[in-house]
Amino acid sequence: MTAGYSGTPLAKKLGIKPGYKISVIHAPNGYFELFSDLPDDLEWIDDPNIKKDLIHYFSDSRNQLEKDIEQLRDEIEQQGSIWVSWPKKSSKVETDLDGNVVREMGLNHGLVDIKVCAVSEVWSGLKFVIPVKDRK
Repeated sequence: MTAGYSGTPLAKKLGIKPGYKISVIHAPNGYFELFSDLPDDLEWIDDPNIKKDLIHYFSDSRNQLEKDIEQLRDEIEQQGSIWVSWPKKSSKVETDLDGNVVREMGLNHGLVDIKVCAVSEVWSGLKFVIPVKDRK
C-alpha cells in the first residue's frame, strides 16, 4: 500500500533505511498498515535515553507538541530526523495544528524543516533535522 496520493511507498517518503533505530510516538490506529516497504532489520526503540535515526511523532494538539518537541530533538542522532505529523484540514479531525504552526515550533527549537509529505489521507508530515552548522 502507498500512503497519500503520490504512489510513493511511505517508508521511502519518510527516508526509513535498513538498520535504522526508530521511535513512533502517538501513532494512529492502522499506522503500520500504511507501509508496504518497511525494511526487516529496523530497531524499534521506546527508551528516550537511546538516540534514534528517525522519530515519527503524531499530534493534534499544539500544547502537546510544544511540550514534547525539545525532548524529541534530544532523542535523535546528529544526522537523524523527526517527522511531525498533524491532521490535515480536509480530515475533519479537530486540531489546532497546521503546517505553519508545526514549522514555527520546529524552528523555535533549533530544527529546520526539509521535506513535507502526505502520510495518509488523514495525516500530513513535516521532516525536521538539526541544522548542519549545529551538529556536533
